[in-house]
Parts: sequence; C-alpha cells; structure tokens
Amino acid sequence: MTRTVIQADDIASGAIPEAGFTSVQTFTSSGTWTKPSGITKVIVFVTGAGGGGKSVSGQFGGGGGGGTVIKVLDVSSISSSTITIGSGGGSTANGGDSTWADGTNTLTGGGGVGNTSAYGVGGLGGAATTGDVNIPGGVGGYATTGMGGGSSYWGAYGHSNGYNGSAYTIGSTPTIYGNGGMGWYSSLTPTSGSNGFVYVQEYK
Repeated sequence: MTRTVIQADDIASGAIPEAGFTSVQTFTSSGTWTKPSGITKVIVFVTGAGGGGKSVSGQFGGGGGGGTVIKVLDVSSISSSTITIGSGGGSTANGGDSTWADGTNTLTGGGGVGNTSAYGVGGLGGAATTGDVNIPGGVGGYATTGMGGGSSYWGAYGHSNGYNGSAYTIGSTPTIYGNGGMGWYSSLTPTSGSNGFVYVQEYK
C-alpha cells in the first residue's frame, strides 16, 4: 500500500486553527483509510483509472480519462474505509474503478473506456455519479486532435506523447492520475492509461 499523510503543521505552522482542517491522506494503491484521532468530517476525492489507447492502422486514438467524485462525509461513527485504486487499462482495455467503501458510504470514480472504436472516435470518459460533485472523465483524442488520452480532474494530457504541440515519447504511461492512454499508428505500441487516485482531506 502506498499512503502519504500530511499533517497541518507541515503545511503552514500556526496557520491552521485547532478546529477545522487538520491533515491529508493520499492513496495511489489500494489499502485502508484509518481515521486519525479527533477527526469528524472528511472531503473525499475518488478518481478512476484511465482507459488504454488504440493503435490499429486507420483506427487509432486515446483512451478515456477516469471520472472523479467529490463528497463531504461525516465520519464521527466511522473508523476506517476500504480504498480500491483502479489500474490503468492496457491497449484498448478499460481503466478500473476506484472506490471508497466505509460500510455506510460507497463512492466510485469510474474508469475511462479503452479505445476500441474506429478512426475518429476517442474512448469515453469514466462515469461519476455518487458524489456531491461529479466530474466525468475526458474523452480521448484521435488523429487530428492529438490521439492523446482523455483528461481527469487532476489534469489533461499527463504524458509527453501527444500531437498537441508537445514532444512525445512513444509508449510512455501518463503521469497524471486517471489520464487515458495515447493511441498511435499500427506499427507502434499504444499507451496504457494511468492508475486512479484517492485523496482525503480531514477535519476536526
């Protein structure tokens, strides 16, 4: 499990009141969120993984980005939550869903759709339906729009291999959470989507 805990004192000493925002936990792989002492509410961001690109002659394009749900939860009576991080889809494969499941609330950021369509159509973005704010993933690009993967809440084109004016490195995985993979010509390997992400802001 990969988990990062950032205390308020590390962000700005003396800038955070005793009651209010306290800390952050981030998850880039599946694991368990454990409530710190005194925490009563959280804001949870759940992002699905990106779908894979496609590289078939005349039928190439990017995968869809993962959807993101954002929700405020009262965790006064909740001590932990199971975190599932979706895996990025390989060539033409869908990205996996990411979830927060605490026994009372289940939040799901849908994985982006792998590009299996004919030339001119990118993979669709992942769904987002269970949050206070629901942000579907971006649609993957195709030949004239860059063939890059669809964006997520965390950013667009988190790799360096687009036709969108940036240099490209063939076959590299996106570097932004939940981005779709890039498509390419039939002689080259398409890019896998990037994994999902869960971000938890904790409040007293």
